[in-house]
Amino acid sequence: MNEYSSKLLESAVKELSRLPGIGKRTALRLALHLLREDTSATQHLAGALVKMREEIMFCKRCNNISDTEYCEICNNPKRDEKTLCVVEDTRDVLAVENTSQFSGLYHVLGGIINPMEGIGPNDLNLTHLVGRIRTEDIKEVILALPATVEGDTTGYYIYKLLSPFELRITTISRGVAVGNELEYTDEITLGRSILNRLPFEESNRR
Repeated sequence: MNEYSSKLLESAVKELSRLPGIGKRTALRLALHLLREDTSATQHLAGALVKMREEIMFCKRCNNISDTEYCEICNNPKRDEKTLCVVEDTRDVLAVENTSQFSGLYHVLGGIINPMEGIGPNDLNLTHLVGRIRTEDIKEVILALPATVEGDTTGYYIYKLLSPFELRITTISRGVAVGNELEYTDEITLGRSILNRLPFEESNRR
């Protein structure tokens, strides 16, 4: 017997429950909500998702998501182009931007080194990072990576990779609790961690 009484509803719940943090109960609640809405509301939602998936781009300079070849941050002449903040993904760009404590540019790695999941250095946006250091007038690289074993491993790898260049390599202070992802850190704590950043070598002695 079909517990949903409708295969169409069951299919919608199945697809919605594939989203992160959405269980079957929440998926059912969302599906039933959409059924109560005007058809146009559901069509707008579906259209926005399809349009996002088909048309969204990755900035050619920093790899952040963008509507154009270069994102709004990279195109902003008021940003400090000498300071580069290296983050795991777009969620971290949004988290740092929400602190209003950073005015430089970003470099999105697209992940962190995680051997358990088969993610190595070659899977990250590191070649382009080195290229930016060579061609842009960058004086400081801030490593704003998760306070996890994988984040620390990635940070150390990047530190060694960039050590031959004449630039300051820093990391956000440990105001961010160990094990935390940046996106789940409150804005005040993350902002202070950026302002109170440490030289990478010093952070590794603690």
